[in-house]
Amino acid sequence: MEASAALNIFRKYLERFVVFNEAEWIVFTQHLSFSSLKKKHYFTEPGKVCDKVGFIVTGAVRYFHIKDGEDITGYFSFENEFVSSYKSYLTGLPGYTYVQALEDTKLITFTRRDMEQMLANPMLAYKMERFGRLVAEHYLCCYEDRVISFLTQTPEERYLQLLSTGKEILQRMPQHYIAHFLGITPVSLSRIRRRVMVSSA
Repeated sequence: MEASAALNIFRKYLERFVVFNEAEWIVFTQHLSFSSLKKKHYFTEPGKVCDKVGFIVTGAVRYFHIKDGEDITGYFSFENEFVSSYKSYLTGLPGYTYVQALEDTKLITFTRRDMEQMLANPMLAYKMERFGRLVAEHYLCCYEDRVISFLTQTPEERYLQLLSTGKEILQRMPQHYIAHFLGITPVSLSRIRRRVMVSSA
C-alpha cells in the first residue's frame, strides 16, 4: 500500500475524533512515520520504554504477558485501531507488556516527542488536545467493557460477543490465543465452539 493511501485511511479514521483542514493536515503529517512489523516481531517488550503510538493500516497485533513460563494473551488490535503500551508511552517508564505482530503489519506512528511538538504548535494545539482526550476516553471505555465482561458474562457469552464482532477476525487468531483472551483453556474453547455450532445448525 502506498503512503498516500495509508494516510487517507488514517485521516478518515481520525474524523471520529478531529477533522483537520488542509493546512493543519500538512503540518500534522510531518510528524508521522511509516513502519512495518514482520509476523512475530515486537512493537514493544517489557522492560523497554514505549515512546510511540501506532495506527494499524493492515495487519494485527496481540498484547500478552508471561506468567509461569506461559504467555497469556490479554488483547488484540486490528486494522483501523491504535496500538501502544499506553502507560509506558504516557509516563516514559519501562512497560510490562509484549505487543507482537500476529501477521505482517503496516503502521503509521508518532512519538511522544512528536505529540509534544504538535501540542506546542498554535495551529494544532487545540485539535491535538481534543484528539488525545477523545482517544483516551475511547480506550478507557474499551478497558471498562473488558473488565465488566469478565465480571458479568460466562466464557460462552464472551465468545459469542467476540463472534459478533466479525468471524474474519476470529479466523485470523490461533485458537489458544482466543482461549487465553476469553480466560479459559483451549479445551474449554473447543467445547464452547461445538455447542455454538450445534445450536446455530
